[in-house]
Amino acid sequence: MKKISNKWILVSLSLSVLMASLGVSIANVALPTLTEAFEATFQSVQWVVISYLLTITIVIVSIGRLGDVFGLRRMLMFGAIIYTIASFFCGIAPTLWMLIFARAFQGLGAAILMALTLAFVRETVSENKIGSAMGLLGTMSAIGTALGPTLGGILIMSFGWRTIFLIMIPIGILNIYLIYGYLPVHNPSEKIKHKKVDWLGTLLIAITLASYTLAMTIGKGNFNWINLILLVIGLTGIGVFIYSQTKIESPLIQLSTFKNRTLSFSLIINSFVSTVMMATLVVGPFYLSLALGLNEAMVGIVMSIGPIVSSVTGIPSGYIVDRFGSNLVVIIGLIIMTLGAFALSILPNEYGVLGYIIAIAILTPGYQLFQAANNTSVMMDANKDQRGVISGVLNLSRNLGLITGASVMGALFAYAVGTSNFELAQVKDISIGMRTTFIIAGSLIATSVIISLTTRKSVK
Repeated sequence: MKKISNKWILVSLSLSVLMASLGVSIANVALPTLTEAFEATFQSVQWVVISYLLTITIVIVSIGRLGDVFGLRRMLMFGAIIYTIASFFCGIAPTLWMLIFARAFQGLGAAILMALTLAFVRETVSENKIGSAMGLLGTMSAIGTALGPTLGGILIMSFGWRTIFLIMIPIGILNIYLIYGYLPVHNPSEKIKHKKVDWLGTLLIAITLASYTLAMTIGKGNFNWINLILLVIGLTGIGVFIYSQTKIESPLIQLSTFKNRTLSFSLIINSFVSTVMMATLVVGPFYLSLALGLNEAMVGIVMSIGPIVSSVTGIPSGYIVDRFGSNLVVIIGLIIMTLGAFALSILPNEYGVLGYIIAIAILTPGYQLFQAANNTSVMMDANKDQRGVISGVLNLSRNLGLITGASVMGALFAYAVGTSNFELAQVKDISIGMRTTFIIAGSLIATSVIISLTTRKSVK
């Protein structure tokens, strides 16, 4: 199919990414308000966020495959419609559990928007501009993350918590209009069109991912027998899923795709990188408030620096990928991230807030370089009949990294501090936890550099 260059295509895809990222960040700021509005515990209200992320994680690979089978434009339109309708029901939900249920459906719409935007870039943007397009989408994701708390706070204070969901309706309607009016129709090839959807594989991967996600998130920070059982189910599910994919005619994921070492290791490294980035969001607030003594407002300001830097560096990162190639930029981005992670283990303890800001200002541009280059590399190598599912797998690797970062890196920080009750910890213990966590994080990214150098050199 001929590549189509149209700014309105990128506007629609950017809006899709913005909607999905806003859906996470704008809801976080409402949790204290929701505990009062519904007279519920914080643990119950957390499911307003967890249900959204859990749905995305469970269905994102399957959604990618449905895009390959039924057409990217059709499925993207379906996702925008689901997201918009679900936002309406979130805004009028009379009970907490109805809100959680509506948020799960909003997560389904977000999964479709996230899974298919990267595949659509590969279909519609000329090869010499794919890096720039990936950089733009990374910027929009960062803007959504940075804008959510501020916009949400203003709306809640001025009009009440329901407006943080209702505001998504006009955005969704605009995106539906853009998708319908400007995105080209992609009819699947006859070879793909006549293939059946692998519903068994879809069910197996959903059970597997749900088990892993719940194992990493429930238990209020304690890993008990329930978490262990869920983890065992998840690990068993991986084996059963892989076996099922070898026995059916039209598998959800063609396992032969992962014989491409560059692709396989790109997905693994993507998960490592997301783990480290989530560590900054989990550990950062505790360090800034308890070790450096910042109040809530100052913590919010300092924590917003990362998303702001991401917003500024996303588009330039894409241009750099187009200019120098994805293989080189992946390695450069990982090296910069390694420096940033080790800087977080040293500079904040030496220079306080300034040291923290400097370290984040090193880490974040490296992340944007890596993300633009890695997304470009993975999607350029994807076969046409697997672009949707590979886009889904790419997003899945990121989500699994975020979940692992929130759970494992959070647990590592608590272990290094010596207690999970951080309010009782001394400043020096919080500082030790910060240093230990980001030494491990830096080592993880340094390992990724070695893997990337070895893999990309071996396939030349």
